[in-house]
Amino acid sequence: MIDTDELVRRNAGFADGGSFAGLGLMPRGSLTVIGCVDPRVDPSDVLGLELGEAAAIRNVGGRVTPATLRTLGMLSKVVQARTGGPRPGGVHYAVLHHTDCGITDLAAFPELLADYFEVPAGDLDTKAVTDPVAAVRVDVGILRQKLPAGVLVSGLVYDVATGLIEVVVPPTRVEV
Repeated sequence: MIDTDELVRRNAGFADGGSFAGLGLMPRGSLTVIGCVDPRVDPSDVLGLELGEAAAIRNVGGRVTPATLRTLGMLSKVVQARTGGPRPGGVHYAVLHHTDCGITDLAAFPELLADYFEVPAGDLDTKAVTDPVAAVRVDVGILRQKLPAGVLVSGLVYDVATGLIEVVVPPTRVEV
């Protein structure tokens, strides 16, 4: 078990490195990754991202749920408050799902999943819970419907056995 003392020790090493100094609230690369909470799939490690380069939203399955959309809406207001308008430069949202995801185990609990996605249990098949490639397509489709025109959206699947990602949906701009 990693206890609090260990966390404090590790943090001291991080702080001594100083890599956090001068970082701004907005990601340098205008990238936001929507990914899973699975500890094998940390977006920074899997995608080779540096501290401050991207924002990450992590939830069960890395899914685009109504709660995820609300979070994105809140983040856009933070950007507006800090900059007086939309984020300068291009914005890119990358959906990152993965193989062997624990959300597939939740298929045995349709009421729980229906609540998570805020849909009737009869509509769960539209969420492709057991297929990460299809699920990426579903979630990218939701983002394309809900995000403003001009935003880039892509979809990736990480293979936990090989360590490689597959580009399922190449970056494309949201159209009106």
